[in-house]
Amino acid sequence: MNDNTRQLVLGSTSPFRRELLERLGMAFDTASPEVDETQLPGESPQELVKRLSLAKARAVATRFADALVIGSDQVAVLDEEILGKPGSHECAIEQLQRASGRSVLFQTGLCLYNSSTDEFQLDVIPFEVHFRELSDQQIDRYLRREQPYNCAGSFKSEALGITLFAAMHGDDPTALIGLPLIRLTSMLIEAGLALP
Repeated sequence: MNDNTRQLVLGSTSPFRRELLERLGMAFDTASPEVDETQLPGESPQELVKRLSLAKARAVATRFADALVIGSDQVAVLDEEILGKPGSHECAIEQLQRASGRSVLFQTGLCLYNSSTDEFQLDVIPFEVHFRELSDQQIDRYLRREQPYNCAGSFKSEALGITLFAAMHGDDPTALIGLPLIRLTSMLIEAGLALP
């Protein structure tokens, strides 16, 4: 049974995730999840994004009685270490210098949570980016133009950041931006929503 009357809520204030979800042509609301994103001792990047995606969806679901809530979280991993959002020009330079000529694995957690039944679907979608050999001048020029200081890995793949890559590997390019639409579409259909 298809039920497109249920409210759809994106548990994120990310403009990138909102733009991605708009591609599906469905009405939705957004809400900010208040969740501590600190990695637990011994927690793998995959376990972290899975836990946080569910926690974000659950946190938002408390405000909506009968909704499907989307929670998502993403980390960039290099040498088994999570690269956070750089926050500054200097940290972004350091991240891109480390990534130069190497591969960075993005793990994107995705949760679709039904607030009326407490049921949820949960998955992690990997996506790998291989960087070109980058000079310090290229890195500085890119960062000054795009200023991706709130983006894990210090780039925006949907804009000029694509020029930093030699190759990309994964099943869903939207996972790299932070909301895997191919997997989300399957979850929404499974939850009974009619999609084109």
